[in-house]
Amino acid sequence: MLGWYKARLAARPLLTQSITTAVLFATGDITAQQLVETRTPKGDKTADGKDDAPAGHDFMRTGRMALYGGAVFGPAAATWYNILQRHVVLSTPRKTMLARVAADQGIFAPVFIGVFLGSMAVLEGGSPKEKIQKQYVNALTANYMLWPAAQMVNFSVVPLEHRVLFVNLVSIGWNSYLSILNSSK
Repeated sequence: MLGWYKARLAARPLLTQSITTAVLFATGDITAQQLVETRTPKGDKTADGKDDAPAGHDFMRTGRMALYGGAVFGPAAATWYNILQRHVVLSTPRKTMLARVAADQGIFAPVFIGVFLGSMAVLEGGSPKEKIQKQYVNALTANYMLWPAAQMVNFSVVPLEHRVLFVNLVSIGWNSYLSILNSSK
């Protein structure tokens, strides 16, 4: 499987990273809905025979997450990591890694949390301004609890061509959080 992925990555890197990101963003949403929110497929009964307590699985929500992941985040992250690789190079590997993490968390993360929330609001037919005002600070705060450490690993030991994949794997849990945050009233 890894050999197949590497071949696709070598042949079409941006497309491969975008498709992978779409699939893993959808996986994060499915994880949120099925394991955290314990939704069941529409019309199913719970174990005790009662109707669904939480609403059935929201396939449109999963689709929105996949669309955002594949069309927005995947290409942006791949491009961003290439920019960091080319332009953020300091005197030692440790300084380079720390500078890349600082740039990622000081520029990319704050911008793309806003892009995520705004994009979801537009796709849902809501107000981007309202969603960002309501959820941005919580999302950014949670980001800073996870991503600086993850990006230290990413920028120090993961080869450039696998950085989006690494982030996507870590993002299964993160995207579950974002999906729940985004769908909260």
